[in-house]
Amino acid sequence: MKTQVSLASRVKINHEVLFQELQGEAVLLKLKSGIYLGLDAVGTRVWNLLQQHELLLDVLNAMLQEYEVSEDQGAKDLLRLVGEMEQQGIAEIQ
Repeated sequence: MKTQVSLASRVKINHEVLFQELQGEAVLLKLKSGIYLGLDAVGTRVWNLLQQHELLLDVLNAMLQEYEVSEDQGAKDLLRLVGEMEQQGIAEIQ
C-alpha cells in the first residue's frame, strides 16, 4: 500500500535506479522494469537533494534557499514530483 506523501515524509531512493545527467537535465531508469522518468533542471536538483536529505521538509528548505518560489508552490511541486517517483517505483515514501 502506498503511503501518502507529505513534507514530513522520508524518501528512500530505489537502489535499482540509474541516474544520468546531461547538461543540467537527467533521466532516471528503473532497471528491472525499464520505466524511466525525465527531469528538467529543477527536478534534477530535487533528485540530488534527495541523495543528501531523506526528509522532504529539508529538501523543500534547500530549494527555497536556491530558487525564487513561494513555499506553497515549492511544496506543491515537490510533493507532485516525489509522488510521481513513487508511482513509477523510483522512490519509496516512508
